[in-house]
Formats: sequence, C-alpha cells, structure tokens
Amino acid sequence: MLKKEKKKAEYARKIFDEYCNYVYIIVLNKIKSCGTKEDIEECVSDVFAEIFRNTDKIIDFEGDLKCYIGTVAKRRAIDTYRRLSSHSGRVQPLDDGIISETASAEDIEKSYETASRNALILDKIKSLGEPDTTIIIKQFYYNMKVAEIAKAISMTAASVQKRSLRAREKLKAMLVEADITL
Repeated sequence: MLKKEKKKAEYARKIFDEYCNYVYIIVLNKIKSCGTKEDIEECVSDVFAEIFRNTDKIIDFEGDLKCYIGTVAKRRAIDTYRRLSSHSGRVQPLDDGIISETASAEDIEKSYETASRNALILDKIKSLGEPDTTIIIKQFYYNMKVAEIAKAISMTAASVQKRSLRAREKLKAMLVEADITL
C-alpha cells in the first residue's frame, strides 16, 4: 500500500511540475479583472487539489491529460470569477467588454501548447542520434542545403541526403507514436 501511495505522490508531483504554468495562465486570464494575486494562487491550488483528488482515475486515463487539466482549470477559474464578482457587488459576464483579453488568453494558451509541442519534437529529433540529429537541425532549423551540411560535418552530399531521408522517416514514426501532427 505504501508503494502505491508513493507512486501516486510522484505522479502528482510530475503533473504539478509539468502543468503548473499552464494552469496559472488559464486562471490568471479568467480572474485578473476582479481578483488579487492571492485569489489567483488560491484558485490554482484549488485546481490542483481537485486534480490530485482524482489521481487514481488520472493514472489510468487514456485521453488527453492536458485537455482534462485545462478544462478543470477553466471551470474552477470561472467559478472563482463569479464568486469574486458577486462579492464586489458587480456582476459582469466573463465576455462582456474584455474581448481583447479573451483573445490574448487564447493566444497565450496556444503559444504554450505550440512551445510544448516544439520541445517534444526537438526531444524526438535529439533521440535520433548523431549525425542524424545534426543533419535534421541544420536542414530544417537553419535552412541549410545538403551540400552545406555535408561540408560542415565532413560527409558526402549523397550520404547526407540518404541519412536525412531515413531520419525523417524515423522521426515521422516517432511523432505519429506520440500523437503529434504537423
């Protein structure tokens, strides 16, 4: 029993470390117009408390964990927003007059998702090993031609071309396995 509790605690810590900033951004953008920093931090804590109460279910969860966490964060933030708005004596719908803030919140969430996806792609590229990693990075991140890459890493252009083709095929398989589409 102690081993299971330790596994749950490690999993909860991993979830917190990976998604803390994501949850904070969601909560911040929902309640910044009516809450204090303490209200935001309390709401983030409430989100993770709810998630951690369901750790047993989440460990075996087969869906998109990020989507689940984002949904919990949004719902908890909306509840907090309504509670704070009712205490201040003014009731304002979430979307009333803050269209630009909502758009920026979506932009922040989208950029976070893009950054997370890009980091995962880079990790997959690095797992290809050398010289494939160098070839792919120089080819797609630095837009270098095959001949330039060949000269830089002391290989023939034909070898670079062949390795690039094989590395891209391996990378594509890894991305499909990780459920990443470009």
